Amino acid sequence: MTKGVIATPHRLASEAGAQILRDGGNAVDAAIAADAVLCVLYPHMTSIGGDLMAIVWQAGAASPVGLIGAGRAGELATIDAIRSRGHDTMPERGVLSVTVPGTVEAWGRLLERFGTLGMAPLLDAASGLARDGYIITDRLSDCLKEDADLLGREPAAKELYPPMDGGMRLRNPDLASVLTDIGRAGIGGFYRGEIAAAIAEAIKRRDGLVTARDLATHRSEWVTPLSVEYRDLSVYELPPPTQGLAALAMLARLNRLTKQELEPGPEFVTAFKKIRDACYSLRDRYITDPDFIAAPLEPFLDPSHVTAGGGGDAHDGGDTVYLCAADEQGNLVSLIQSVSYGFGSGIVAEGTGILLQNRGCYFKLDPSHVNRIEPKKRTMHTLIPALAMRAGKPWALFGTMGGEGQPQIQSQVLINLVDHQLEPAEAVARPRVRVRAGGSTVSVEADYPHAADLKRSGLEIELMPAQHSTFGHAQAIVIDGPQVWRAGADPRSDGSVAWSS
Repeated sequence: MTKGVIATPHRLASEAGAQILRDGGNAVDAAIAADAVLCVLYPHMTSIGGDLMAIVWQAGAASPVGLIGAGRAGELATIDAIRSRGHDTMPERGVLSVTVPGTVEAWGRLLERFGTLGMAPLLDAASGLARDGYIITDRLSDCLKEDADLLGREPAAKELYPPMDGGMRLRNPDLASVLTDIGRAGIGGFYRGEIAAAIAEAIKRRDGLVTARDLATHRSEWVTPLSVEYRDLSVYELPPPTQGLAALAMLARLNRLTKQELEPGPEFVTAFKKIRDACYSLRDRYITDPDFIAAPLEPFLDPSHVTAGGGGDAHDGGDTVYLCAADEQGNLVSLIQSVSYGFGSGIVAEGTGILLQNRGCYFKLDPSHVNRIEPKKRTMHTLIPALAMRAGKPWALFGTMGGEGQPQIQSQVLINLVDHQLEPAEAVARPRVRVRAGGSTVSVEADYPHAADLKRSGLEIELMPAQHSTFGHAQAIVIDGPQVWRAGADPRSDGSVAWSS
């Protein structure tokens, strides 16, 4: 048995990860198992048809490594191809928004470099839940009903995900078979075998842009995370094509505020919005696939760099799962995975039970835009796991769902941990604010301190119910020493912290 801890947005995923630790696996094994379960239980948030990003601190290492498991646009993806199909802007749903699924290949890369168990035992819990069914939560029920129109456009999606009430049982036997196949035969069949053929055929049938060759040639990328100083910490984020630079830019500027200025209230919210707008303007101006155009680091990481604040691109979607895990050897993983918007593209590849993501919706059709769609390109990506180091040793893992709002939510969680010295469970639960996509409106949870005073701040304030899902599902683990951890799971989700000891 391996001593460890895992925090995820669903209790069954946390328990699956903890069981892997009890069976002798390490933190990376546990994270893969938990993520696979989430791909079954949380179809509104994630899918094996989506993408995965991770930061891993291997036991004994001096620094972390990052994995970018982002799928690329298809070889047929061009501005003209989109426009010829009658679109003036990039479609947010449907087959034209589909990019290559990156998750399964990323599982394989994580396992071969850091794992200790085979793929099969890591996927057993997920395949069993898909085969036997699971009781859906009220949150999933609400999403199934809210997105009934989207899912109803596609027969396979409508059959698999009809409107259902909380407490009902949902089964996905096709996905169970796919997970079992991946466990037995490895990831090759997903990208180059029968599963790949089914995905490619589903896309081709709908006149999409991703081909069998795109699937066969997909690879994740190992990268060196970027960092910035916040108080006495070094905070690590993934480089482009992710928006990790925007998160670091926010922290570099928030680091200049005093602890008093970081106290919740109108002064903080006004400063926070100004910082957010400036950093998101940089993100939308510069970040795309570095294989095509590299983003300059200085404007992001230099807090004295002045940028005219913009509202940011209007993408309010972003349904995602974030989890983190630690083990007694000192292995740590901060992992985030998504189908992009709720239920992704809305397309289920027939015979697989796999929801395909709509990550391509972040591309632009403006030929002068840095993030214009091009064949084999990765779009500016919202998924950003985070890790913080203190005095040369890892100190915290943290992250959140929330689409383009992730840098905002992450920074508030870190402020809670560091400046307000809250326990991880309090840090992820504390009321938050979020500047909405477009930049004009600040959403505020109703129980946020001084929420009523914000109405008189001159900002456009939108009061939301307490613990509302649009403010993210954050998780965090603080490492106090060898085999000593504190952890928290966001009450806005169905999550929990599970231990193996």
